[in-house]
Amino acid sequence: MRPLDHDRRYGELEQVLRAYLGQSADDTPGRRSAALESYLRHTWHTRPWAIAIAEGQLREYATDPPGRLRRELGEFHPVPDVGLPADSVREWLTVVADHLRACVDDGDAPPPGVPRTHWEWHARFPELGQLLGGWFSQDIDDEFDDHDAALDDYLRSTDPALAARLAGELGELLALPLDEPEYAAALAELGLETDPPAPFSPSGWLARVAERVAQNTT
Repeated sequence: MRPLDHDRRYGELEQVLRAYLGQSADDTPGRRSAALESYLRHTWHTRPWAIAIAEGQLREYATDPPGRLRRELGEFHPVPDVGLPADSVREWLTVVADHLRACVDDGDAPPPGVPRTHWEWHARFPELGQLLGGWFSQDIDDEFDDHDAALDDYLRSTDPALAARLAGELGELLALPLDEPEYAAALAELGLETDPPAPFSPSGWLARVAERVAQNTT
C-alpha cells in the first residue's frame, strides 16, 4: 500500500490504537478507557481536527473491514493488536468511534494534565524521549565519561531547532505538579535507564539539563 493511501485509510486509526498498547481496551458506551482519555487529552490540545479523522477511519473499518481479496492485493495495512478477541474488535471500534464523535460534538475532552500512559508521555515529550532513550541508556558508562558528556554529545550532534524544542519540553515537564518519585517515574517512561548524577534529584537534574540546553540554544 502506498503511504498516501495508508494515511488516508488508517493513519489516525493507528494513532488511536497505538495509545492502547500496554493498556486495557475496556471502553464501554458509558465510559472511556484510560488509553482513550490519554489520546484525547493530548490530541484535543495539539491536533483537535485529527479526532474527527480518527472517528471516520475507525467507523469505516468497523463497518467494512478488509476482506481476503483486499489483503491479498496489499490494500490493507494490519493495525496494532489491542488484545481483544477478533470477533469483538468491530463492536469495540464502534464504541470508540462513538466516544470520539461525542468529544467533537459536545466538546467533552479531558482537561490538560499529567500524562497517564507510556504513549502519552512520548507523544507529549518526543524530543526528551529521544534524548533520554538515545543518550542516557544503561550503556551510558560505556559510551561517555559522565552525564554532562552525554548531553554535550547530544547538543553537538542535534539540529539546533530540535534542541530548542527540547528546551521547551523540559520547561513544560518541570511545570507539571509532580513530586520526586513521580519525576523519576516520568523519566523512566521517557527512556532514562540510569540514575541522575549525584547529588541531583530527578527534578534537580532536569533543571540542570534545561539550563545547559537553554545556554546552548541562545
